[in-house]
Amino acid sequence: MSAAADHRRKFPHLRQDFAASIVVFLVAVPLCVGVAVASGVPAELGLITGIVGGLVTGMMRGSSLQVSGPAAGLTVLVFEAVQTFGVPALGVMVLTAGLLQLAMGALKLGRWFRAISVSVVEGMLAGIGLVLIAGQLYAAAGAEAPSSGLGKIAGLPGALFEALGSTSALASLAVGAGTIAVMVLWKRMPRRLRAVPGALAAVVLATLVSLAFGLPVATVEVQGLLGAIQPPGLDAFGELATLGMLGTVLAFTLIASAESLFSAAAVDRLHDGPRTEYDKELMAQGAGNSVCGLLGALPMTAVIVRSSANVQAGARTKASRVLHGVWLLLFAALLPSALALIPLPALAGILVHAGWKLIPLRTIAPLWREHRGEAVILVVTAVSIVAVNMFEGVLIGLALSVAKTAWEASHTRLEVVDKGAGPVQVYLSGNATFLRLPKILDSLEALPQDRPIKLDLSGVHHLDHACRTALENWAARHSSAGTEPVHVTELATVKSASG
Repeated sequence: MSAAADHRRKFPHLRQDFAASIVVFLVAVPLCVGVAVASGVPAELGLITGIVGGLVTGMMRGSSLQVSGPAAGLTVLVFEAVQTFGVPALGVMVLTAGLLQLAMGALKLGRWFRAISVSVVEGMLAGIGLVLIAGQLYAAAGAEAPSSGLGKIAGLPGALFEALGSTSALASLAVGAGTIAVMVLWKRMPRRLRAVPGALAAVVLATLVSLAFGLPVATVEVQGLLGAIQPPGLDAFGELATLGMLGTVLAFTLIASAESLFSAAAVDRLHDGPRTEYDKELMAQGAGNSVCGLLGALPMTAVIVRSSANVQAGARTKASRVLHGVWLLLFAALLPSALALIPLPALAGILVHAGWKLIPLRTIAPLWREHRGEAVILVVTAVSIVAVNMFEGVLIGLALSVAKTAWEASHTRLEVVDKGAGPVQVYLSGNATFLRLPKILDSLEALPQDRPIKLDLSGVHHLDHACRTALENWAARHSSAGTEPVHVTELATVKSASG
């Protein structure tokens, strides 16, 4: 067997994976840089997270075709964390989140993330998208954004009015708007042109226009790959004892894990290859985030944009995502000066476009028609994230989801049959819990006091302690009115929360 034939036997899909890795690399570069700048950290840290996503997470088992790196979905949370705790503390938080993901994967908790309500996840992404768009509109105008989500949105008209009186701000807005326009219209370009990712084409065109016309717009600040790496110091670990940092770590862990595993499920629908092993994918994400934390880089998640580009480009194995990490490393090491030419409003335009895609506009109306409760959860989660913050907004969404599920699970039916003579027959069925107790008691207390009552519980599947106690108390009160004792059927055999 020749050397070439032996090579083809060992790597039968190398040609497809090599071509796909180039496409993913070209998609990843502007997004890595844009997410880093929007997060308030050096641009190189975004590239480092992309490199680790390719070389570390990409090598591990889990989902063979999804690609990891810095994600727009964590931008708002990272920016808040950096503003509150500083860049040196970022590595500690990302490292701790990675270790938690490793532990959850080892405990086989990955599959449980699929139990999170889709409405909560979509609401989370919608809230992130709204805050991201609002914040990046300020960046596109070269202005400083307010710190709160509501402040960002409320301040937009004033910021726009101020920009109209500044030549540099108008030039910056024009570059950002042009970037968005190129990305939106790129899908209508000839097929050969569309081989170049829209985000890359938009950034290159914005850079060329800015240089050609000498536009007064800010560009990316470059520190160099090694200069940007900031391993966390030992003193930074002491801040983990603070409640605020612990909350941020939990938010990193839960949001990054949920986004990665939801992305894996979506990627599985795009190809016919091996299915995702969720616990191993969670451990792969944990390993990547642990390394990112040690390097002081951004947190990573699986990114659906890069992953779908990988599948559509013909990738067959995980070699494509590993190679994309190699190309990112070579670019960051050999061409760092190229970053200094990229206009910041162009990156802002890319993230405005990314934020818009996070908002599930097409699904809200059908969801409202078919599952109104889920639509309410989605909207409340999104509004809470904008009005309060990321972590508390997600908690509000989860609490609503649990409450809705508990309410639906406690469905009961109470039927009264009164034939005018003899005892009144009352049939209770379903799951009798404290959530339905007021309605049950209202119906029972409305029964005639001077008539014997037969309460049939044979149709009850579950009777919690609160309901059981309330029914016994009602029966005692009704019987004390001088009528026959309430006859209860199968109360003792019903499965009760009291044991």
